[in-house]
This record gives sequence, C-alpha cells and structure tokens, in this order.
Amino acid sequence: MLQDERVPDADELDPAAMRVQYRYQGLAEADLAPEPYEQFRRWFAQAAAGGLYEPNAMVVSTADAAGRPSSRTVLLKGYDERGFVFYTNYTSRKARELDRNPHVSLLFPWHAIARQVIVTGVADRVGRDETAAYFRTRPYGSQLGAWASHQSEAAADRTQLDAAYAELAERYPEGEQVPVPPGWGGFRVRAEAVEFWQGRENRLHDRLRYVREGAGQGQAAWRVERLWP
Repeated sequence: MLQDERVPDADELDPAAMRVQYRYQGLAEADLAPEPYEQFRRWFAQAAAGGLYEPNAMVVSTADAAGRPSSRTVLLKGYDERGFVFYTNYTSRKARELDRNPHVSLLFPWHAIARQVIVTGVADRVGRDETAAYFRTRPYGSQLGAWASHQSEAAADRTQLDAAYAELAERYPEGEQVPVPPGWGGFRVRAEAVEFWQGRENRLHDRLRYVREGAGQGQAAWRVERLWP
C-alpha cells in the first residue's frame, strides 16, 4: 500500500456492494484431461505461471465425530494419481479429526485467475519413509518448528513457544541432522471427486466435476458432470 493511501474505516465497507465481473475464458468438457490429476497439473502450472502467491495453499476442511466442521489453510506438498499430500502434527485438531473421520475437502482458491479446485476424498497417513524423505527437504528452522509446536493446544503465551524453539536449537545446532518428530507426518487425500470451477460473466460459471467410478484401489475410472453455477 502506498503511504498516502487511506485505509477505509470498517463501517464504510459494504460486502454486499463488492462485485467483480469475471471475464475469463470458459471451461468446456472438451478442454478437460482424461483424469483429474492431469487436469490439476495443467491448472496448477498456469496458476504458478500467473504469479499467484503460494498457489499450493489450500483450505483443508475436516469434521469431528459429531459432524462439526473446521477449516484451515495448509500447503500442498505433493500430488500424483494416488492423491494430494500435506504434512502436519498428528496431535493437531485436523489430524485427530481425520483419524476419527477420514472424509476431507480441499479447496484451492485461485481468486486472481477466477478459478477454484475443490477436492473431496478420504485421507490416509503417509508412510514413515516418505515422511522422513520430505522432512529432510524442509529448512532447518521448519524442522525445529515441527518439534517445538504442540499444534492446536492452548499456550500460555508466545514466550513458551520461543523458549521451546531456543531449547531445540541448542539441542540440534544448525548443520546437524534433526530427527523426524514421531508425532509428525503426512496425509494423502485420495480423491473421490474433483471440481474445476471457472468464473464467468453474470455469475454463469463453469463447474466441471470428475467423479470416481467404483470403490476399488486400482486404476480409477472417472466420469465428468457439469454442475449448475
């Protein structure tokens, strides 16, 4: 923001009056790849090429055993025909909920290019070897952070977290190998449906959704359906 720009008062802002007319090219069935992971690869590459900030950021929504939902933004760390992968503390709220109810939704909100991708599926824990291989690629500070945080638990204050990090930095000096925390790892979301949403004029958006046929773990078959906007 420029220094001479005035920050509007909250009372001056009317969310109902905030409108953007989308004028992007549409999405037709003939444009789609045969399966959703290839279509995601195409759109993900275009989002990254378009300069979007953290195009791998996604909203992960889970629900507890009583069906009460919760959402948070995490970073996608891998995807292929097996599913979409992210990492977390296994004592976090999302991990606890996924252990009890593995059904999950992922939302990639690429607003700058008037696109969204919505994945619904089932999450399973990633194997420890795969988790360890990814953990080794994390920056040193992020490795310590995985140890320092008791994710989703209540903390007395910020100094408690900073003290835990400082103690870990002393225990594992930079340049030495930091072990993988036993309570930290990945989830892989096996897609049951993937919707590709393209904003269009007059709110007549294109919504094309791949739906997995059958419940087998082998080669997936997909059908495509168009949803009303």
